[in-house]
Amino acid sequence: MISFKLSVFAASLALLAVASSDETRAQAPTEAATTAILANAKIAKAFTDIKDDDARALEEQKRITEIPAPPYKERVRGEYLLKRFQELGLKDAAFDSEGNVIALRKGTGGGRPRLVVSAHQDTVFPEGTDVTVKEKDGLVLAPGIGDDSRGLAALLSMIQALNTNQISTVGDIMFVATVGEEELGNLRGVKALFRDHKDIDGFISIDGLGITRVVNQATGSHRYEMIFKGPGGHSFQEFGLPSANHALGRAIAKIAELQTPSEPRTTFTVGTVSGGTSVNAIAAEARMAVDMRSNSTEELLKLEARLLDLVKDAVVDENKRWNTDKISVEIKMIGDRPAGIVAEDSPIVQASQRAITVLTRAPRVTFAGSSTDSNLAMSLGIPAVTIGGGGEGGNWHSRNEWYKPVDAWLGPQNALLTAVVLTGLDGATQPLLKTRK
Repeated sequence: MISFKLSVFAASLALLAVASSDETRAQAPTEAATTAILANAKIAKAFTDIKDDDARALEEQKRITEIPAPPYKERVRGEYLLKRFQELGLKDAAFDSEGNVIALRKGTGGGRPRLVVSAHQDTVFPEGTDVTVKEKDGLVLAPGIGDDSRGLAALLSMIQALNTNQISTVGDIMFVATVGEEELGNLRGVKALFRDHKDIDGFISIDGLGITRVVNQATGSHRYEMIFKGPGGHSFQEFGLPSANHALGRAIAKIAELQTPSEPRTTFTVGTVSGGTSVNAIAAEARMAVDMRSNSTEELLKLEARLLDLVKDAVVDENKRWNTDKISVEIKMIGDRPAGIVAEDSPIVQASQRAITVLTRAPRVTFAGSSTDSNLAMSLGIPAVTIGGGGEGGNWHSRNEWYKPVDAWLGPQNALLTAVVLTGLDGATQPLLKTRK
């Protein structure tokens, strides 16, 4: 028995040694490239410039926040970003057909590999929302101050540091301020980007704040609007007719009893509900919007199938209750964000992990799943990560959103180092990002 246990222990140690060896081999090129890049005088000066520029970058962040960018109405903010891109030396910056602001910073390698570094223009807040920036107790307060005004400010700071210090990369870097990342924007900006540009080899989104968190897993989501319709009528004189509201209520009750796995994390909610015309009328129409999410495409599709069947069952039950067929439901998909994952030994994940470790001396980097612009790239098999813009914040997607510029310069420093490791520093390192065929 003892010898058996010892042999199992020895085998376990051997497996750990192999795994450790494989991990070390995966990290070796990244560490060598990072070391060489950090030894470059221009890179060192760029890092100093970014830190020295921190206060001005925060003012830029506030200015961006106060330019409203509600869903599908990002143009005014886009015009400001276009102007800033051009002022910072990206003379070919322009709008694309969807409203993204795009500029290409060419490398010396003939166009490949090509890395996108992006942040999103839009917010979740409807037109008319007061986006005036206020300050209280050391906090900067405004809707959208962190999400994603910080990402946009970090993007601009990175561009300025690269161009001011004449840092030349081997691969191209395409800078993009995207539209349609939030809510029912349905990733329309990045969908257009990848539709129109087939030569993108890697993708980085600056979204969120935390520097030691790398999003390498895309949480997929499907969103639906369900519209229940019936004959309607007076609540007393036409009593006996089916109600669209009642059918909707039956559907919600059924949905609420769904069971989903905690791993892979899979969730659902009925987000909005409306219906009826008055308290004494049988409702002729009722609507609800449903959000389903999962880190697994398979689980998302299983949940979707079950939930849609329950909605249809609710219609059957309401009709059966009143012995009629007058209730119907129209089901419309209003959001589709694909799931995906990038392996931790991928060069893009390794580069972001190494950059964070070097810059922050953090003992460990957290890998996470989320729903961001990177979803689209990951679903297409294109290496992608989402990284933080720097600082601290909270109350996301609320009018009480707050931001605190704690070591905020680490955001653009991290983005710059990660991008240069991936695209290669001319005369010093080769790109670690692979050119896709």
